[in-house]
Amino acid sequence: MIFVNAILLKTILNINTEIMYKILTLDKIEAAGLVHLPASDYSIGNDFQDPDGIILRSNNLHAREFSPETIAIARAGAGVNNIPVDRCTQLGIVVFNTPGANANGVKELILAGLLLASRDISGGIQWAKTLIGQGDQVPALVEKGKANFAGSEISGKTLAVIGLGAIGILVANAALNLGMKVIGYDPYLSVARAQKLNVDIQLVFKLESAIANADFISINIPLSPETKGYFNREKFSIMKRGVKLLNFARGELVNNSDLAEALGEGKVACYVTDFPNEETLMMKNTICIPHLGASTTESELNCVTMAADQLREYFEKGNIINSVNFPNMEMEMSGGMRLVVANRNVPSLVSQISSVLAESGLNIQNMMNKNKVEIAYNIIDVDKPSISEEALAKLSAIEGVFMVRSIPVL
Repeated sequence: MIFVNAILLKTILNINTEIMYKILTLDKIEAAGLVHLPASDYSIGNDFQDPDGIILRSNNLHAREFSPETIAIARAGAGVNNIPVDRCTQLGIVVFNTPGANANGVKELILAGLLLASRDISGGIQWAKTLIGQGDQVPALVEKGKANFAGSEISGKTLAVIGLGAIGILVANAALNLGMKVIGYDPYLSVARAQKLNVDIQLVFKLESAIANADFISINIPLSPETKGYFNREKFSIMKRGVKLLNFARGELVNNSDLAEALGEGKVACYVTDFPNEETLMMKNTICIPHLGASTTESELNCVTMAADQLREYFEKGNIINSVNFPNMEMEMSGGMRLVVANRNVPSLVSQISSVLAESGLNIQNMMNKNKVEIAYNIIDVDKPSISEEALAKLSAIEGVFMVRSIPVL
């Protein structure tokens, strides 16, 4: 990966220097969530050409040319498919997302999906609309026709939750409280997340064990090159006949042609998705919802608030929380000034950075270093309130360093 050497132009040389960060908002962004960015330090608008940071929802940035001033992008949501993450990394731009902020909204829609799949509610509603014009005969026609839309209750049925992240955990616990038997599968489940699960949820360590006997399967895994088309003919062959499949994660997780075959054969009785496409819209026994998972007032506000908080932590303290391309790390501020340095994850760079600081008469009071694949990130608190332009230039000139910032400790 080629990194662009991008020493930040807004170098802070004096603790009293005031900075007004420009935040570009794309899409509809809840203003109430932006109050965490104080007007004294942040200018927020939708027409900046050279923003310091960007907050967005679904706007596609893949064709966008980024200003050298832009150092952070916050996605008010979990998925970052609309952001060129690799290119941002090369430019030294930290990309944030907001995992869990919309989890409750998505969980509630998945529960609705369970009910829609078990009882032909949507079919019944559509049929009832055809009775318009029947006048006083409507009640009788309803009683006569309702048998065509009979279903089954979810209580006592088995739900397999595939992926126990923020949403999966909420779904699993809620389904258990509704009387379902719940099986959970997540090969990357952490101890902290496992502790949030109800003890009556059965955890299994093989996908086959989770899906083989499930009446319902909820897909809650992220989309990646490895998981694209993950649910395919092979997985469908393991499932019991008549299973109901719920996909509120990403449409591409399911192989469409294999799904159509499984639906046609009755192997999958119903497919409920929040990510419809042309193919799924035309398949029988599908319920296609227009991506409403996070479309609640609460979810939108939570996502924007979290995104704003993460940008503020990064701009004012250099802390990185919920980044998809840089190491996540936080350190309490101390000393007279903070330096943050990003570099390729190769040996000896930390010692070179320390040497430049020592030559400049700066003593390190506290330091943290972490890496994420090819990226290493350093937070360094030094004893003096300023650093010379010459020292900053030397830091930026170190081979492998591609971003340097200085931040006052207020």
